[in-house]
Amino acid sequence: MSEHLRTSLEGGVLTLRLDRPAKKNALTRAMYGALSAGLAMAARDDAVRVVLLAGGADFTAGNDIGDFAGPAEGVPRVSAAFDFLEALAGFPKPLVAALRGVAIGVGTTLLLHCDAAVAARDARLQMPFTRLGVVPEAGSSLLLGGFLGQARASWLLLSGEPMDGATAAAAGLVTRAVEDAEVEAAAAAMAATLAALPPGAVAETKRLIRAPHRAALAASMAAEREAFAARLKTAEAQAIFAAFLAKSRGG
Repeated sequence: MSEHLRTSLEGGVLTLRLDRPAKKNALTRAMYGALSAGLAMAARDDAVRVVLLAGGADFTAGNDIGDFAGPAEGVPRVSAAFDFLEALAGFPKPLVAALRGVAIGVGTTLLLHCDAAVAARDARLQMPFTRLGVVPEAGSSLLLGGFLGQARASWLLLSGEPMDGATAAAAGLVTRAVEDAEVEAAAAAMAATLAALPPGAVAETKRLIRAPHRAALAASMAAEREAFAARLKTAEAQAIFAAFLAKSRGG
């Protein structure tokens, strides 16, 4: 497990908590690997009935840009991030998310694979892929329109414009929006409700809900993975990453 991921199991709920507050929980390849390992363990362990994804003051600032920057021949592979997203999409048990602060990039798109989510009303959800010179992931190019409507989904993916948690709840992207101080308790209560139900019935219901979109989702995520990796090698994306890192370092 990564040093930036804390885990705890209580009442059938496994909490996977991002713990890199100095970087607003920006996700490194090691953190993605730890998340994937946590999900794999949870899928096998009968003691785990629900997984709760959480952060702290912030959910996650998305991918650590430092993992993407560099000359084309040295661009790190994106496999760790996309492997995590595929594990998330195929996870057979309920997934609940608790969002506070920022939920950037994957912090928003992973919601498409959660079964319930609670966001702070003032949380900032954003998918700034085009602003970074890359493309969407997590099957968002296919699934987001089903949550928000095609026009709104297209605008958010193309423009990278943010929305707050209250707007996300009204649009159906998260289950509930509450005050920031209430997020953790509300998400824990929803996870506990699901954990108390017959696990076989819950898992089969989730399978039925997801089954109609499985083949199309797999194709969409494979296409996104290929396009994302290709975009990372472009001069356009690398220039944006370099400028971002220079600004963050005060350069």
